[in-house]
Amino acid sequence: MIHLIVQASKYLMIFLFLVYTFECFHVFKFEGEEEEQKHIYHVQRTLLFLFHFDAFLVLYITTKNFQLIGFYLMQVIIIAAIIGTYHLFYKHASELVLNNMCMLLTIGFVILTRISFEKAFRQFIFVCAGFVISLLIPMILQNMTLFRKLTWVYVIVGVGALGVVAIAGQTSYGAKLSLSIGPLTIQPSEFVKIIFVMFIASMLYQRQNFHQVMVTSIFSAVFVLMLVASKDLGGALLYFFTYLVMVYVATRRFVYFGGGILAMIVASLLGYRLFDHVQARVQAWSNPLAVIDGAGYQVCQSLFAIGTGGWFGLGLGQGLPEKIPVVTKDFVFAAISEELGGVFALCLIMVCVSCFFMIMNVAMKLRDNYYRLTAVGLGTLYALQVFLTIGGVIKFIPSTGVTLPLVSYGGSSLLSTMIVFGIIQGLYIMQFDGRTQKKEQKRRRGRKE
Repeated sequence: MIHLIVQASKYLMIFLFLVYTFECFHVFKFEGEEEEQKHIYHVQRTLLFLFHFDAFLVLYITTKNFQLIGFYLMQVIIIAAIIGTYHLFYKHASELVLNNMCMLLTIGFVILTRISFEKAFRQFIFVCAGFVISLLIPMILQNMTLFRKLTWVYVIVGVGALGVVAIAGQTSYGAKLSLSIGPLTIQPSEFVKIIFVMFIASMLYQRQNFHQVMVTSIFSAVFVLMLVASKDLGGALLYFFTYLVMVYVATRRFVYFGGGILAMIVASLLGYRLFDHVQARVQAWSNPLAVIDGAGYQVCQSLFAIGTGGWFGLGLGQGLPEKIPVVTKDFVFAAISEELGGVFALCLIMVCVSCFFMIMNVAMKLRDNYYRLTAVGLGTLYALQVFLTIGGVIKFIPSTGVTLPLVSYGGSSLLSTMIVFGIIQGLYIMQFDGRTQKKEQKRRRGRKE
């Protein structure tokens, strides 16, 4: 009987998420039609809570763990609080960005609870903290205009934080990534990447001449080299590509982008020559079965899990995700694919794509060049992080150690991503208020005429 419930629930979860994903793109058809969009967003929230209930029902039935009931109710409260307070304080917030953030958090809760209740509970605490921080960010953005003037503060704080990690950071899988402060472990590069984007935006929003680009490039290189010194090459790639995109958007000169790509290729070859753990990851990527007892074990287990899950998955609690090393972080996508299936995994990718589209849509509508560049940089960071994570899991590219935003376990990654979504909400509200003011001005002019 339990097996039948698990299998039926599996298909229901896939169906609910499939409809949710469709609505992520269907809503763009009704741009400017407020009532239609509101209806779609309401449907999305209903699907989100139904999916959440279905998933935790299965987890409870298969484990008989009464703690899950209380934990489920706590999650419902925090997700409802996030949605409700955004509606209360920011009537013009982007509901698609809000819904997608909550859906990705919910998927993270479900898969982490399935793998490790303890880690899921820690993640819940970080979500509560991230909720408070992200809720304040749109208000701060609306009332402070100093951000574009803090160029050298960004450099000092960002490079300083990365430098401390390079000197005193804890080594994990060959790279220095984190610092321990009492009971907390913090990964500064997750927060510095936001500072990095704001630094580039503050350098290029007014002047885009050759001298300005060169100065920006020199200091951006310092950020990247600090990550290289820590052997965090995944982070270095994330920073460098974001820099290239922002410089291209600011200058509209492809020569900078093309030159940067060539430099990235040369740097990648040098990294392969210099770092043993990079060689191991490339070997594991090129032929994982040849080194299955060593460096290739993680990739092989990931591919086995994805293949075993097929299109419709084995069902929650029916797979063996614990066999995949670091499954709650870098390789959480493999666990999702195994138990919820390839269809669900593809929908997850498309929801991430819709987040990227929405961020870029906000960027293109912003008239303030500083905020526009900031949105482009944050959107690029988000999209590239998703690509690097999933690409490593499916053996499309070598594993980089980058986590899946809002889904993977990790307080620093979660908090930084919620801050990014908070900034995007603030920029969306600015863009919406700007359009409203323009309409009001046109209406007044029409009356005078």
